[in-house]
Amino acid sequence: MFPWNMLFPFQKNLKEMQNKMSPLEIESYVQQLLSNVMPQHMQNPGNPFTQAQTKSWEKMQDNQAENYSERIKQFSADVFETHNHVYVRMAIEHSESVKNIKIFHTSNQAIIEGFPNKDDRQVLTLPAIVKKKGAIAKFKDGILEIKIPKNYDFQFSEVDVTDFG
Repeated sequence: MFPWNMLFPFQKNLKEMQNKMSPLEIESYVQQLLSNVMPQHMQNPGNPFTQAQTKSWEKMQDNQAENYSERIKQFSADVFETHNHVYVRMAIEHSESVKNIKIFHTSNQAIIEGFPNKDDRQVLTLPAIVKKKGAIAKFKDGILEIKIPKNYDFQFSEVDVTDFG
């Protein structure tokens, strides 16, 4: 057990202390105690870096956020389902970009590599389970359309509900 009574000696007369001390005084008292008990490197666990390291880290994060937002603006896809198929439609400005695109899919995700840049990879969650085979991709009038047949899984597993009461 941690000896809390050593950290908070005003525990006995707590009501009196609350009336006499302001919250700022209590805060400074607790900070002083913690600085005496804890090692120097653990006193500020939220920022283990120096100020220069923190500034460079923040600058790097800002650059990554800008790059990510630019990529999001460049890539947009419409994903929807019909009775028998799941469709993914993407607008592509340059028809040469289609040559660099590789399309994969799992039972619930479509993976598009090479668009908008060669090293980019987009993962789209599909609204329904799809079959392994039978997908078709067509490019026409600046729109790439991926058509994947839906898979109907009629195997149901019953789950028992137990009463914990």
